[in-house]
This record gives sequence, structure tokens and C-alpha cells, in this order.
Amino acid sequence: MDKTIAARTAPLTGDYFPQGDKSLSHRALLFASLAEGTSVIRRFLVGGVTRAMLRCLRQLGVDWTLDEAAHVLTVHGRGLHGFRPPAEPLDCGNSATTLRLLAGAVAAAGVPCVLTGSEGLRRRPMGRIVEPLRAMGADVDAEGDRAPLAFRPAPLHPIAYALPVASAQVKSCLLLAALAADGPTALSEPGPSRDHTER
Repeated sequence: MDKTIAARTAPLTGDYFPQGDKSLSHRALLFASLAEGTSVIRRFLVGGVTRAMLRCLRQLGVDWTLDEAAHVLTVHGRGLHGFRPPAEPLDCGNSATTLRLLAGAVAAAGVPCVLTGSEGLRRRPMGRIVEPLRAMGADVDAEGDRAPLAFRPAPLHPIAYALPVASAQVKSCLLLAALAADGPTALSEPGPSRDHTER
């Protein structure tokens, strides 16, 4: 049997910068848009789903600049009620995360708009966000329980809501809508889900 003896080498040194996270990038972008002032997001994950959110927010009047090589995104937030009504429906592409998070945000912002997406996205059920949003007072029309979702401005009210299935996206949608409710909203889940939004 042949053996190879490797000489001892120096320790491995250097810097490693892991790729950004899709879920965190989505939320950081949307939260920065709802904030007042300029936010800088480093290690922003540039991909199809985050590009969908970027496009939609630009249609809502949010200014941003992206350095793709450095993965740095600068967002000029407009505040909770600073979104402008878009001239065209907001195309969320194939990103259910974009649609569900934006649903809560536009309901809170009181901006009239339509959320739609790819054929595949329009086949996905959205009743898990539409029903509790309506319970909060949101004026939203849906094709059955599917997109496109058409929002009109309406005052929102607090709810105590038990999610039937643990879902970070549904929870995030309702937490965003609760920003504009005239009292505290309480959400409970049957099990743990990702807590990116709360953190």
C-alpha cells in the first residue's frame, strides 16, 4: 500500500464572508422602506425573489441603490404612510414571500394597489393572509383565495388571532399590518416558526 505523508502546513487564515440570507434580506429591505431616513444593508442577497421586492418597492416610490459587486443596498425609507399608489399592479414574480409581506405593508400604509405575480404564484392559496387581514378591517379583494389581491385604503383594528399553521410569512404579514392598527394585536402559533421579523 502506498502512503503519502503530508508535511505540516501553516494554519488556515483569511476572511470569509458568507452569502446573505434570502429571508433576512427580504425583511431588511421592506423594514428599511417603512422606516424614515436612509438605511444601509450589507451582504444583501441579490436574487430573483429579492429583485421582485426591489421592483415592487420602487413602484411604491421607494428610492434605493444597489452595489451588486459589494452586496450593499442603500434604501431611502418613506415612513409607514409614505408609499405612493403605483401606476401598475405590483408584479411579485414567483415570490410568495414578496406578496405576503407586501400585503401586510400596503394594508398598513393604506395605499391602493394590486398585488399579482407569475402564473405559478397566482395558483398558490392566499386565504391564510386574506382572512385575518379582513378581520383587521383591510379592504382586499381576491380571486377566490388567490392572487391578484386588490387593496383599498381602510382603517385597521387590532385582533387576537391564532394561526392555524405555524408560518413565518403569515405571521410577518400580520405583524406588518398591525403597525397601523389602533391597538395591540396578539398572535399565537401552534408551533415555532422562524422569528426573523420579531428579531
